[in-house]
Amino acid sequence: MESKCEESSANDADNMALSSTLSKLKRFSPPSWAQGLRNIPKFIIPLSVKNNQINLWNLPGVPDSFKVFMRREDTNGAVISGNKIRKLEFLLADALHTECKHVITCGGIQSNHCRITALAARELGLTPHLVLRGDVQNVDEVGCEGNVLLNRLCGAHMYMVPRLSPYLTELKPRMEKLANTIRETTGEESYLIPVGGSNTIGVFGFLTVFDDIQSSISDITDIVVTCGSGGTAAGLCIANHLTGSKVKVHAVIVCDDAKYFHDHVNETLTELGLTDVRSEEILDIIEGYKGRGYGLSTQDELEFIMNIGATTGVVLDPTYTGKAVRGLVSELNNNPSRFKGNKILFIHTGGTYGLFDGRINDLLKQRKTANSSMLLGMAGFKGN
Repeated sequence: MESKCEESSANDADNMALSSTLSKLKRFSPPSWAQGLRNIPKFIIPLSVKNNQINLWNLPGVPDSFKVFMRREDTNGAVISGNKIRKLEFLLADALHTECKHVITCGGIQSNHCRITALAARELGLTPHLVLRGDVQNVDEVGCEGNVLLNRLCGAHMYMVPRLSPYLTELKPRMEKLANTIRETTGEESYLIPVGGSNTIGVFGFLTVFDDIQSSISDITDIVVTCGSGGTAAGLCIANHLTGSKVKVHAVIVCDDAKYFHDHVNETLTELGLTDVRSEEILDIIEGYKGRGYGLSTQDELEFIMNIGATTGVVLDPTYTGKAVRGLVSELNNNPSRFKGNKILFIHTGGTYGLFDGRINDLLKQRKTANSSMLLGMAGFKGN
């Protein structure tokens, strides 16, 4: 049994840790062109490295008439990186401000968003709970591959649901039920984050990123991004509209359909108080590149990822960026008129850890290249 002194010491340590975390909260001041919006977040908490790196990308297969640039959101951190961290800087700030002790979110079994949320929550002293869609019923069957390894390392609580569970009718009610259970058993409140962190608070992540893009490069004609939950695309196209920029924003979807994402963006516009514009007017949704479906890969898609890595050194993931870049190259060749101009900015949203789930291993082992692993012996080289 703990003595009163030990208990007091532990409480003091917890209070000091909480005070240190809360001191990281910064008052958020939106760009001048966004100050008239409704539901502006009060706080932001810095979680990512702001490198704002944009480089020319010699992407194979792109017609000579186009130039493709890339913004590296995949390099804005290590295990906590990618586009989702931009949203979480606002969402987790809100969780801390509202004095929640737990964070509950959801996604696919290899969700980058869930992994980043779990790690960032632990860093801030919050307890992460992940409701994961998959083909297994028991968490013990999930294994330790890819993003799941990092979920386990940070001690995230994981709960499995069927892979095709819809968000509104299945995932959201389960998250709410879990929050109620936590409240009843611990007396502590939970902060619920929707799939992909895509809501009115999260959208400010890429509203502010658009400001960075404008200051980094001025003559871009088109922006292309992967779209899995809609928040990143919403932030970009809404910022583009509000600033009066002449850029055209495209979203290559990897799940659902154009109507689903236009509905999401239109709902966001309404919640922000923008009633004079529709998603269909400010966002070009590119369909046709989901392949076998969300989180599933074809051999052609995996070989495309391997080729991009071997020729440019840029690592794409099988769920998001691999499909999006494949779609971009295809559209530039087969439907060039959908682009406003010839200077394209692709935003790399991260997701690298999804590659470590093993799906690409056999293809990599089979590939014969000049840089294949070699055995150096006394008699010379023996390559594979």
